[in-house]
Formats: sequence, C-alpha cells, structure tokens
Amino acid sequence: MAEHKHGTMPVKDHEKTFAGFIRMATWVAGISIGILIFLALVNA
Repeated sequence: MAEHKHGTMPVKDHEKTFAGFIRMATWVAGISIGILIFLALVNA
C-alpha cells in the first residue's frame, strides 16, 4: 500500500464530484417540493 502524501490528490476530481452532488441535491429538493405542493392541492 502506497503512503499518502498530503496535497497529492487531484482537486479537479473532488470539485467535479461535489458539483454533481450539489446538482443532484437541488433536483431532489425541487422534486420533493413539487410532490408536496401536488399533495396539498389534491387533498385540498
């Protein structure tokens, strides 16, 4: 097993993963809000 050296991992990979996570979280939040509004309108 290779020894880890601080600062050697590519930052671009981390930024790309984080951007994907934020994009997915935004979609999930939007869909959840849409479902809640739909349920409120149907039950009203």
